[in-house]
Parts: sequence; C-alpha cells; structure tokens
Amino acid sequence: MKNVLCAVTGAVALLISAPSLAETALTIATVNNSDMIRMQGLTSEFTAKNPDISVKWVTLEENVLRQRVTTDIATKGGQFDILTIGTYEVPIWAKKGWLVPLDKLGADYDVNDLLPKIRDAVSVDGKLYAAPFYGESSMVMYRTDLFEKAGLKMPESPTWDFVVDAAKKLNDKAGGVYGICLRGKAGWGENMAFLTAMSNSFGARWFDEKWEPQFNSPEWKKTLTTYVDLMKQAGPPGASSNGFNENLALFSAGKCAMWIDATVAASMVTNPKDSKVADKVGFALAPNTGLGKNANWLWAWSLAVPAGSKKVDAAEKFIAWATSKEYAKLVASKEGWAAAPPGTRTSLYQNPDYLKTAPFAKMTLASIDAADPNHPTVKPVPYVGVQYAAIPEFQGLGTAVGQQFSAALSGSTTVDAALAAAQSATEREMKRAGYIK
Repeated sequence: MKNVLCAVTGAVALLISAPSLAETALTIATVNNSDMIRMQGLTSEFTAKNPDISVKWVTLEENVLRQRVTTDIATKGGQFDILTIGTYEVPIWAKKGWLVPLDKLGADYDVNDLLPKIRDAVSVDGKLYAAPFYGESSMVMYRTDLFEKAGLKMPESPTWDFVVDAAKKLNDKAGGVYGICLRGKAGWGENMAFLTAMSNSFGARWFDEKWEPQFNSPEWKKTLTTYVDLMKQAGPPGASSNGFNENLALFSAGKCAMWIDATVAASMVTNPKDSKVADKVGFALAPNTGLGKNANWLWAWSLAVPAGSKKVDAAEKFIAWATSKEYAKLVASKEGWAAAPPGTRTSLYQNPDYLKTAPFAKMTLASIDAADPNHPTVKPVPYVGVQYAAIPEFQGLGTAVGQQFSAALSGSTTVDAALAAAQSATEREMKRAGYIK
C-alpha cells in the first residue's frame, strides 16, 4: 500500500510541476521602425493574457525584411508564423494562395472600423488577408520657426515650385541646417516610393496603357531633374544613403528645414523625448504641380499569416491584439494618445483625446484620403498602386530603377543616363515577363 501511495504522490507531483498548457512559439518578422519596436516592448501584455503563446521577434531593416519575407513565403520556408508586409504584397500574395484569410479575429475586432482605403488595400474579394498595424500617406513636415524667420508661409497644399524655392532660401549648410531632406537610399520601397509618388504629381507614369515603360518621357525627365537639382543645392551630404530612418534622425536633430515622407513620422518628430524640434513642426499636403495629383502615397504595414502555417489560431490571436482598438488604448496609457498607431481606424480620428494631442491627425487623414490607388496618375495606366505598380515584377524592377536614380543623386551617373538605363532594364523585364513584345 505504501508503494502505491508513493507512486500516486509522485504522479501528482509530476502533474503539478508540469506546465499546464502546451506552449505555441510564434516567430514574427518585422521592420525596424519605432512603432514596431514599441509593439515588441508591449508584447508581455499579450503573453501575460495568453500564457500558452510565446513570441520571438526577427527585426530587420526595410529592404532586408522585404527580401527575407518574400524568399521565405515563395519557397514555403516556414521560418515565420507572422509576416509584416505592405499593401503591395497583400493582393499579389493572396491571389497566389500564399496568405491565410483573417476571418478569426474575434467578434469584438470591429473590421468595419478600419479606414475604407486601408481596408480595401489589404483585402481581396472582400476578404481581409492582412490586418493593418498602421497606415500612412506622405506629407510635408517643416520647421515653423525657420519659415517664420525667413518670412515664408507654407500653404496647406504647396506646389513643387514653392517647395524648391523655400528649400533654397532655408538652406544653411554653414549652420548645419539643410533646406530639405528626401529619401535617396535605393529600394522599391525606399527612394522609389518617394520618386514614384513625386512623378505622379509631375504627370509621369511607370507604364502606358499597353505596359510600355515611360522613363523616356519628358515628365520623368522633369521629375528626376527637379529631385537631383534640389537635393544637390539644398540637401544633406550623402543623401543617396538616406532612407526613412536616416532622414527621421536628421529632422529630429534639427538639421532639415523640410522633410517630405511618411505621415507616420509625425508622432515621432513631435515627441519631445526623441525630437529637438518637437514644438516647431508644421504639416502640409505633399506637393503638386497643378495637374490634379499630389505627391503622396498610400501604404500600410500589416500583419499576415503565411499559408501552410501550423499556428494559425495563435497567430490570429496575436494579430487581433496588436491591431485592435484596445492596443491603441494600451499605447496611449503608456505613452500618450499621440503615440497610438495612426492611419488604420476611423474611431481614432473621432477620438477627442487623440485629436487634442496629435496636431498632425487631420493632415494625416486628408493625405490618406487624397491618395487614389485605383487612379494614381494624371494619364491612364493599366496598374493600381500609388507609389508602386501592383504586379509581381515590380519589386525587382523598382529596386533596379532605384539603384540608377540613387546613382544619379550621388553624381556617379547623369539624370539622362539613369533614365535611359531605367527604360532599357524595365523594357527587358516586361518583355521577358510577357507584358510587351
């Protein structure tokens, strides 16, 4: 009897010491920007409520993230359980059957609260294939003190002529302040996001209605010439290496009079913890040339689950948490409402606490509303997407063209040579892919 009791006691002890739940380990690939890094810092709030789920983060620079995630999903590598992807990938990958539709986000998730333009961009045939963590357009961020000192007044919707003129007037290289900071780092989502959006405002387009590349057009020549000349005259040194993060650091350190980039940066440049110019920043719509299109893009960094995943339920649970209204409240409770992830939910832009503390809120929403992925250009085009053409080949094309344009900025090639190289490389790829003969 004693032996039986010992055996029973031992079994009970084992049961007590064993973990009560089998743990599901999620590996999440994400981009190294401050909103995503903030989410990683708050992950313990999720795991505390979901002790059966653990989270491992793989945080990568934007261009590297795109390459790693694309390779992994195309080869069914299975490295990641949750992917951070953009509006470009979602419809293409969903149509290829590479993404799991997100239909188990919970009754209280409120899909209808997602901003219509952002929701449409991450849906196919009415089904959500990625949940937007934050949405953005682009806009002008500028130093109100420097404008005032120079006797300049920023219009709510400036022209490129105004921006170029103001940048030259405000450029003070001796004082360490540059008239304007713009992306120069090569990449389809780096310099080409900016330059494609800029080209739309100049009347340019990547392809005509028959998919013929258009880099030999006068509109592209005007776009790239304006950009290179402006950056040479009023931009920081080494601009061809600067992407979003580098320009964010420059602007926050007080070294840029103007910066045209993602609206998501607004909460960062107005945060006194991170920005020396937090109380001296104004906002305006991205510039235009009077042709009816502003140089603003539309994007959302979103969380998605790769098809074939064996951890779909846990992944959807995490995604529902990270992209919920409650997550925005959590961020607000820790860092104030201005730090809440912007550009995804209608309710945020109806929240008086957010509107009170986020001076950029209305301009962010106006910029998102001004972007039209279905009609991104002045002349008609066969593609959708504002700062990209939503075809599988664009990722490689955009990076190849971005390298040529970055070289033109650095001075290692001319504008004409860069455009000619972009035209021939794009023609070659479009022929190989069967779009043109």
